[in-house]
Amino acid sequence: MDVLAFLLPPFVASLVLTGIHAYLGLHVVERGVIFVDLAMAQVAALGATVGILFGLDWHSPSAYWWSLGFTLLAALVLTGTRTKDSRIPQEAFIGIVYIVSAALAILIMSKAAQGTEHLRHMLVGNILTVSWSEVGKTALLYSVIGFLHWLFRKRLLLITLKPEEARAQNLNLRAWDLFFYVTFGFVVTSSVAIAGVLLVFSYLVIPAVCAMLFAEKTSSRLVLGWALGTVVSVAGVGFSYLIDLPTGATIVVTFGMCLVFCVGIKRAFFRSN
Repeated sequence: MDVLAFLLPPFVASLVLTGIHAYLGLHVVERGVIFVDLAMAQVAALGATVGILFGLDWHSPSAYWWSLGFTLLAALVLTGTRTKDSRIPQEAFIGIVYIVSAALAILIMSKAAQGTEHLRHMLVGNILTVSWSEVGKTALLYSVIGFLHWLFRKRLLLITLKPEEARAQNLNLRAWDLFFYVTFGFVVTSSVAIAGVLLVFSYLVIPAVCAMLFAEKTSSRLVLGWALGTVVSVAGVGFSYLIDLPTGATIVVTFGMCLVFCVGIKRAFFRSN
């Protein structure tokens, strides 16, 4: 019973992460900006790192606002990098944002006490120690963002799946991109504080990629992504406890194994389109 009580909060937290990230991941993969989550997660971590340099605790409200401020600034930058006829792909700008923010975080941590520990926490987090209060606040925030995306789902899906058609309908792509990246930034900021950069990226991309291997409709992909995320969360949290391994890193590796398994199933039993 004690084991169940100990593992239940991180498991529920992983389900909360699955719920919003599997959906956002479909947008990210369809847009072809695979590393936008990694870049924004790294920027969020950079903001918290700056707060740590000023003596703040990683989980303090002040560090969260530092992190959110940096992330929203990145949302503005990324919104401006999507153009209709650009010769430079947006992914190139996203990669630059990631590598510069990662380098800055390392430089700042080199001047902070316990810099190595902060770096490890930034990458893989410590979801095993998440509290019910953190889970509740995160679930509430994600519910609000999920509702907003459901409310504007037609326009958001149109600019993701058919940007040319969206332009033909005179939709303001830059405004809707800003809405997407700002809401995305709120999600990433909270997720990084709980799970770290690598786990957030895994929850965003891998369930979406696995689902797209087997389903064509967006609704089917979403359901399959949620199912895969749930199964991997159960397995990852369980493995980390049984083998006494870091939970975040274990879930990431479990996601990787899930992707390999899905690719194998696709090649063995389904024809390539």
